[in-house]
Amino acid sequence: MINIIKHMPALTGAVIAASLAPIAAHATNGYFAHGYGIKSKALGGAGVAMPLDAMDAAVNPANMVMVGQEWDLGLTWFSPQREYTVSGAPSGFPGTFGLVPGNFESESNHFFIPSVAANWMLSEDASLGLTVYGNGGMNTDWRASKVGGVGTYGAGDAGVDLAQLFINGSYARKFAGGKASWGLSAVLAYQRFEAEGVASFSGVSNDSANLTNKGHDDAFGYGFKLGVLGEVAPGFRLGASYQSKMWMDEFDDYAGLFAESGGFDIPQTATAGLAWEASEQATVLLDVQWIDYSDVKSIANPMFPQFGICATRTTLTNPNCLGGSNGIGFGWRDMTVYKLGLQWDGGNGWVWRVGGSVANHQPIESSEVMFNLLAPGVIEEHITAGFTKMLNDDSGIDVSIMYAPSNSVSGPNPLEAPGAQTIELEMKQYEVAIQYTKRF
Repeated sequence: MINIIKHMPALTGAVIAASLAPIAAHATNGYFAHGYGIKSKALGGAGVAMPLDAMDAAVNPANMVMVGQEWDLGLTWFSPQREYTVSGAPSGFPGTFGLVPGNFESESNHFFIPSVAANWMLSEDASLGLTVYGNGGMNTDWRASKVGGVGTYGAGDAGVDLAQLFINGSYARKFAGGKASWGLSAVLAYQRFEAEGVASFSGVSNDSANLTNKGHDDAFGYGFKLGVLGEVAPGFRLGASYQSKMWMDEFDDYAGLFAESGGFDIPQTATAGLAWEASEQATVLLDVQWIDYSDVKSIANPMFPQFGICATRTTLTNPNCLGGSNGIGFGWRDMTVYKLGLQWDGGNGWVWRVGGSVANHQPIESSEVMFNLLAPGVIEEHITAGFTKMLNDDSGIDVSIMYAPSNSVSGPNPLEAPGAQTIELEMKQYEVAIQYTKRF
């Protein structure tokens, strides 16, 4: 308890600073980060079955009681390179909506994302943790001056800015003679969102006054995370975690954009994995993660048939219109992500890590490229590496790097004449993260 009191003022200040610092888009697996915590990031995002550091509550709260007492301060530089290409000239036919042809790159390509975490041992068998981190998000910034002077959708500068922050309070406890543990987290979530340049869709919105260009709006919510970890054989550990849907307030300023009058809950996820100590120096990790985008209407609902139904409506409001109870969304599908990592002890205070991840698919189908000009989250693979260098017995520096190779999806402009225009979305990413760890 004395240690908790001793370190509480500094850590409380760090938590407040991280909470108030600008948080940024981090769209990798859809809009979820590829990993949480710098050590896990370097392992391709794996780590549900291997205690690493006080950031583990974001991966598996059961790991925390195996970590010991420490606090971590991290900073991530993230650079998503987004572009889209429109091939073919607008047909000009009545009732069509053509886009400016050409190749266009998004602005705002550099983001800094802080994280802070601490873990206290209440006894040999129980721990209490506090973890603050950015979950993810999505960001695009299409300048009208570079898109024919009119903008992506013909309504000026276009794009969205979605950022998310989690504050995770965790409790973990050992059982089975210390060979296994369980953990539970109460999670508070914060979202910030802004949309620009979509006024051209006001005719298919139930609330065009709250559709676009309203500045940033905030939403708060909550959920929970639980996990288990256990040694099933000498050198083999299994772990699993589940994070509930985050039940969020509505974005009232964008009640005419998102389904359910501005609803934008954060999807539930589940992860299972193993860690195999292949030798005294090397450990192999394998995780499988499921992301349930289909349970959130504003993310999962497709553009059609809702758009067609709404365009021919006979009343001022319709459940299929933007903002409606079954309104137009981004058409994202669920993702399954496979993560593989290797960690080995290099001696003299050095620990090395490499990893990678691959998804069964990116979330955007070819039929949904039109609306996803706002959110081109098409990444499927990540390649990672990193290391820890212990400065002394109680502190160290962790570093990770990530490269997500370019991936794309293309499909027809569904608001044009058949075959008139094709839209291609493309993205690649770079990331460098550093963390200072102090044991106490």
